[in-house]
Amino acid sequence: MLIDDQDVRTDTYVRGMERLVQAVQELSMARNLPQVQQIVRTTARELAGSDGATFVLRDSGQCYYADEDAIEPLWKGSRFPMETCISGWAMLNRQTAVIEDIYVDDRIPHEAYRPTFVKSLAMVPIRSLDPIGAIGNYWADGHVASGDEIRLLQALADATSVAMENIAVYAELERRVVDRTADLERANADIRTLSATDSLTGLLNRRGFFDSAEALLTGARLTGSSCLVAFIDVDGLKTVNDGSGHVAGDEVLVQVAHALRAVTRPHDVVARLGGDEFCVLVVDPPRDQHGLRDRLVARLDAVNLDRRGRLPLSASVGTASTADLPDASIDDLVLAADQKMYQHKRSRHAS
Repeated sequence: MLIDDQDVRTDTYVRGMERLVQAVQELSMARNLPQVQQIVRTTARELAGSDGATFVLRDSGQCYYADEDAIEPLWKGSRFPMETCISGWAMLNRQTAVIEDIYVDDRIPHEAYRPTFVKSLAMVPIRSLDPIGAIGNYWADGHVASGDEIRLLQALADATSVAMENIAVYAELERRVVDRTADLERANADIRTLSATDSLTGLLNRRGFFDSAEALLTGARLTGSSCLVAFIDVDGLKTVNDGSGHVAGDEVLVQVAHALRAVTRPHDVVARLGGDEFCVLVVDPPRDQHGLRDRLVARLDAVNLDRRGRLPLSASVGTASTADLPDASIDDLVLAADQKMYQHKRSRHAS
């Protein structure tokens, strides 16, 4: 039984359409350029029955041969000026090039082709209105790409264009997600900082103190270091608030906070626990437990010289050390320092 050539061509075209549909589905699921390249280079060879296929990208006036699938190496990774290669011609002229004999066509850079197996080719632009690339098919023997082959390749190029645009959209969405996530992380860090900070003095608040102090105390015990907790109570704040108003009272608290910062080290934990109460944690303190109290008193005396008749700043200070309470928790140390602070306050009032 004789098989009509038209029947053969029809059957070949139907199989090509089936393969094209499969490729379109694969391209619709591609999420990056390497996936697109792999799908296109393989499908192009199958649709045209060629010996090689290239995936070419337009790159700032150059043709970048990004990928290939061929019986022998072609130009993968190479760049050529658009005006000197057939892929550039296809993109610049926005039309397909079908060449049966590359050595009689002056659009071909013959020296670049001589080391290769290529005798014939078809080059289809990706996106006809404003080409962003091209798909090349190559044959080792003389071959004129048929109308069916060109239609299939052009349909593949159109699907590739859509896939590449989708990838750009996905990339932009992913970038926005990454940026938004970074913004949220920064915001959460800011929120955590604000939640641990006393808004009036800029020192740590009660929560910030106990979180930081607990971590430092744990670390100090692991390294064999000692810790000192100082509890500070501002004297006469109620008198200032009642006599001069809360703005004046807030100023007193801010000046005490500045004084505490001036007499402590940058890595010491300094906090306002609330009201007129402050607390400090010192790792590896000087041997003299009263040194911090004495420095604070001296600092407040210096500040009082500039207060010009206003109620002088003073504070009662109590300290507790892990040298005396080796197993104490941070709560135990604060409580012990608080008790010592009241002893200091009573002794000063008694005198």
